[in-house]
Amino acid sequence: MRVVVTGAARGIGRASALKYLSLGHEVHGIDIAPAGIEAPMYIHHFADIRYKEALPEIEDVAVLFNNAGIQQGEVDIATNLVGAINVTEKYVKNNDALRSILFNASASSISGQEFPHYVASKAGLVGYMRNVAIRVAPRGVTCNAISLGGVLTSSNDMVMKDPALWQAIMNVTPMKKWTTLDEVCEWVAFLTLTNRSMSGQNLLIDNGEMQLNPTFVWPGY
Repeated sequence: MRVVVTGAARGIGRASALKYLSLGHEVHGIDIAPAGIEAPMYIHHFADIRYKEALPEIEDVAVLFNNAGIQQGEVDIATNLVGAINVTEKYVKNNDALRSILFNASASSISGQEFPHYVASKAGLVGYMRNVAIRVAPRGVTCNAISLGGVLTSSNDMVMKDPALWQAIMNVTPMKKWTTLDEVCEWVAFLTLTNRSMSGQNLLIDNGEMQLNPTFVWPGY
């Protein structure tokens, strides 16, 4: 199948793209950063998803993973929410090949914790996901979101490499761990390739941090 992953240059996007490739799928990555993957079935598109006109023409997209996201203040909504809307509307309309859509939201979309624009962008993303799920359901297309808590990626080095902050995080994380990239990729693959009946759901995957003991730890927060 043909898969589109936004924010594919690093982190969760890159790991998910590699997962799809390992399963034999053609992957189109969209990012403002250079490609982080070199593989025969990988095509990288340099594009800023904030702008509809910048998006590449990709026919017969079967799986769409809206992963791209930032945490930079007022610009978060333009990328995390508006960008995801641009991408989805671009590749969902008039596409009979479409099978599944997945959004990378955040545990903050449920708890309300973290920074204001980021929380608003991710909560809006979940609402938009449900709107899309309603529209594509008659076509047999699934549409869901994952809301991740802490994930072991380099973007979280600020707290992962600070012993005091890391201990503070573990103190409020019931399962005393964060999620690995491999585990995230298993969720992504299951929800977009295996799942054929669940739609409109936002799955909280956070080792119990936000729901069982809602406390957010981050420098300056």
